[in-house]
Amino acid sequence: MLNLANKITLLRILMAPLVVVLLYFQGPVFCLLAALAFIFAAITDWADGYIARRENMVTSMGKFLDPLADKVLICSVLIMFVKLDWAPAWVVIVIVCRELVVTGLRAMAIDEGIVLAADKFGKAKTVLQIVAIVPLILHYPLFGVELWPLGEVLLYVALLLALISGINYCYYFYRHACDKVQTGKTA
Repeated sequence: MLNLANKITLLRILMAPLVVVLLYFQGPVFCLLAALAFIFAAITDWADGYIARRENMVTSMGKFLDPLADKVLICSVLIMFVKLDWAPAWVVIVIVCRELVVTGLRAMAIDEGIVLAADKFGKAKTVLQIVAIVPLILHYPLFGVELWPLGEVLLYVALLLALISGINYCYYFYRHACDKVQTGKTA
């Protein structure tokens, strides 16, 4: 049965196609609507965690769905940016590949009884990606101000954090997997 926190997380997953569709219909009005939908979805990331902790609704399903929802929302928007030529393809490829590697590592870690919790770089990466995406969505001048260059700079910083956190996850998994082999413990 889905609790409130998990329903909010699923809402974030459902918001991803809406944002992509709004971006498909280019123009300032659609971009503003896409930005508002994306901001709403990003707020659900905070809300589901807050509710889950406050109401003691932390579940295995929520631990799985929350990072998945982040990946679906962020990666789908970044991929759309490549189609629109608003973000370099190589940056998006590196970010998406990092997400796939970390997801795979988490699956292997669970099988080995290792918990790969989000580290500070991974959390900062997610926040920075969200902050970078908003001005990139607002690709048209807003009140005479071009916001997308700020988004582009923030996206490169988020890329750096993605690489650092990805390396940290790989190192953490390798270290704990080696410790298990040396001590003879298996899952």
